[in-house]
Amino acid sequence: MTSLAATLSDSVVITKRNLIKVKRVPDLIVFATLSPIMFVVLFRYVFGGAIGGLPPGISYAEFLLPGIFAQTVVFGSTVTGASIAEDLQKGLIDRFRSLPMSRSAVLVGRTIADSGLNVISITVMALTGLVVGWRINSSIGEAVGGFLVLLVFAYAISWLMAVVGLLVRTPEVVNNASFIVIFPLTFIANTFVPLETFPAVLRTFAEWNPVSSVTLAARELFGNVPAGYPVPDAWPLQNPVLYTLIWTAVILAVFVPLSVRLYQRTASR
Repeated sequence: MTSLAATLSDSVVITKRNLIKVKRVPDLIVFATLSPIMFVVLFRYVFGGAIGGLPPGISYAEFLLPGIFAQTVVFGSTVTGASIAEDLQKGLIDRFRSLPMSRSAVLVGRTIADSGLNVISITVMALTGLVVGWRINSSIGEAVGGFLVLLVFAYAISWLMAVVGLLVRTPEVVNNASFIVIFPLTFIANTFVPLETFPAVLRTFAEWNPVSSVTLAARELFGNVPAGYPVPDAWPLQNPVLYTLIWTAVILAVFVPLSVRLYQRTASR
């Protein structure tokens, strides 16, 4: 069996192992489904009436849902770092090390399984959004493209979080460190309010923030941006899909080999 074929086979096995773990730990599914519902209802009905400056012809539900999609899948990607740190802490990585398997398979299987959790979360959010007034106003192909952009970007973030998990090794610290970084990234963006309401410095940061581009890309692909709405001045928001894919490619190019190298070094100790 070639090296690539062996890696793919081992990755499938690890992915199944992680998915079976989710089945046996129902708390993961509960929080993956309840948290999105809570966020949608909270922002739609508690803050929705206080948000101003929306584009003419768009409801807050249609403005909000793509932003919550982006925030949730990015936060969902932090599970990768915490899970890897937990496996290191419990000595499971040492067990994998004793097996004749590809080193990268552990990380590939982990990130793919966590993407599965994101699929569950985004499905629940979409159904909840339909209940509170969100609608897809584009074609089926464009809508599928919107979900894929969100999931592909989140998959790249999973590899970044894998590096954090390998470096920190404690699930609690991974969660705290992730929150400190991701919380401002998802809020200093166009996720919940228009950028026109931001002060100048924060607005510039938000315009180049990849979370803003993935949010706007989803809005455009879901048809949640009214026809004739003014094109943003910043290049990333003029080309949100391209900018998101560039960030995705850069993150994967940097953090996939880095995480595999860190894993090999960690496992050799």
